Amino acid sequence: MSSVVIVVHGGGGARRISEERKARVRQGIVKAATAGYTILKEGGSAVDAVEGAVVVLEDDAEFNAGHGSVLNENGEVEMDASIMNGKDLSTGAVSAVRCVANPIKLARLVMEKTHHCFLTDQGAAKFAADNGIPTIPGEQLITERNKKHLEKEKHEKCAQKSDPQKSLGTVGAVAVDCRGNVAYATSTGGIVNKMPGRVGDTPCVGSGGYADNDIGAISTTGHGESILKVNLARLTLFHVEQGKTLEEAAEASLGYMKSKVKGIGGVIVVSKAGDWAVKWTSASMPWAAAKDGKLHSGIDLSDTSVTDLP
Repeated sequence: MSSVVIVVHGGGGARRISEERKARVRQGIVKAATAGYTILKEGGSAVDAVEGAVVVLEDDAEFNAGHGSVLNENGEVEMDASIMNGKDLSTGAVSAVRCVANPIKLARLVMEKTHHCFLTDQGAAKFAADNGIPTIPGEQLITERNKKHLEKEKHEKCAQKSDPQKSLGTVGAVAVDCRGNVAYATSTGGIVNKMPGRVGDTPCVGSGGYADNDIGAISTTGHGESILKVNLARLTLFHVEQGKTLEEAAEASLGYMKSKVKGIGGVIVVSKAGDWAVKWTSASMPWAAAKDGKLHSGIDLSDTSVTDLP
């Protein structure tokens, strides 16, 4: 029986999280990690745990996924998600999804109920309807905060001050279950003021995440175009395969992305042995990890707490 572990992240960006939001963000990330850990302790699979944790974050308007997704240039929500089972490398992904509360649930259905890995836009919408995923009005996913965020971004773009790396955010989870299987799940609303149809790294296996029982599992966050260019998830696990520790591997791949394409981001990673690491080059990255009855969490580099799980 393996020691179970789950790690979750709430996205990395160049803007620091405001003090008034920090408590809510920490509460959300802790709730997600606790939900995933409970699933694992009850004998659930790594896939169950990462999906469960990400659903909690998609339902929390503080995070850029599901109900808190940022808006494209037309003021609409388009979401991406992916999930992977390290036992057999099965994977499911969706992109440009609208009017669905939990894209990660749809991604899992793609993994388990189709011969494909990836569905997009109208095809994903039809598949969701065929499998009983309820459609919700798009407005239900839009928050006042993200309306203001879009207005600000459009204004800055007109003034040529806009930086696409300022408004990053994704949610993700990685886990090891009691049978030694690993999995990852990643979900996002993308980049604010993006072109309709833009797809980032999140649904792309090898970039937004990867899971292989022989190595470990990883979920990434950051500037999607940069992550895609370097295949950040698989690159990090390649370093693990080469004998680097999780910390060294994460540092090497994030450093490479920063020097090669000037991209910032973060990763959460677990090894097949149940070790875990979190690393980021962005200003902050909310994260939480649960293992051996202890919950570790943080937002900024100097901000880590450890508490006992109930």
